[in-house]
Amino acid sequence: MNASSAVISPPAGAPTDVLALVTACSPWSPAAHVAVALAADFGARVTGCYVDPALRVQHGGESEPSVLALLMDLPHENSREREAFHELARHAGVSHALWTATRTGIAPTLRQLGAWHDLAVIEREIACEGDSFGILSEALLTCRTTCLILPPSGHVRSRFTRLAIAWNGSIESARAIHAALPFARLAEEVWLFDGETPAYEDDQERAPHIDPLTYLAHHGIHARPRRIHTTPHDAGAALLREIAELKADLLVMGAYGRSRVRERVLGGATRHVLQHAGVPVLMRH
Repeated sequence: MNASSAVISPPAGAPTDVLALVTACSPWSPAAHVAVALAADFGARVTGCYVDPALRVQHGGESEPSVLALLMDLPHENSREREAFHELARHAGVSHALWTATRTGIAPTLRQLGAWHDLAVIEREIACEGDSFGILSEALLTCRTTCLILPPSGHVRSRFTRLAIAWNGSIESARAIHAALPFARLAEEVWLFDGETPAYEDDQERAPHIDPLTYLAHHGIHARPRRIHTTPHDAGAALLREIAELKADLLVMGAYGRSRVRERVLGGATRHVLQHAGVPVLMRH
């Protein structure tokens, strides 16, 4: 079925540009290590972007920087950090690396740099204090880039062998499956968790639909179906219980907003998963 984790050649459709939003340089934060390792596996280029703590308390819609940001001498690109990041990449076998430092919040940084990258690696606790999860939600829902969200644990692996894909028939979950193809091709086992189908908008209900198992099979990926029966309120917790039972090491799911008008807050299931998942989550809005 899928290629094993020992495969060296990059899988078809692999990301060519990987971004890490870095929260620490000495030692390097997990996002830097995982992004560099993924770039090595995928034969991709890697960009590291340092986000100062003073900028990790701002919402993207705020036109003015925080008081703390105004009082601080926010970093420009640091030559020592740039050379250290290049060395980190070279040591992992990545030949093309870029380094930069942002002077704005997480959401606008991700929107801008995400336009140049196929995959962004972000630590779940990147936002500092205050409305930390609201800031992360805004960043995920306003960018168009596939994001790998790392849990707040010590060592996080960068090669995943047991993938769980959350499917509910929505466009967001279809986009997530498409983005996960390179990861699924390197996995040893893939499960498709089939949940309740959402209420479609008129145009979406009349549009053609593709069966996800057939789609994955056409890409050489044999996924095992697994039906989840739960209420919308318990969907996130039920999904995490299934992942724990199967010992999956990567969850793939769409990032769902609670409101089409004001997509700043993640929906209940997505919020629960991101807040409590012990494994990385690959998301696409």
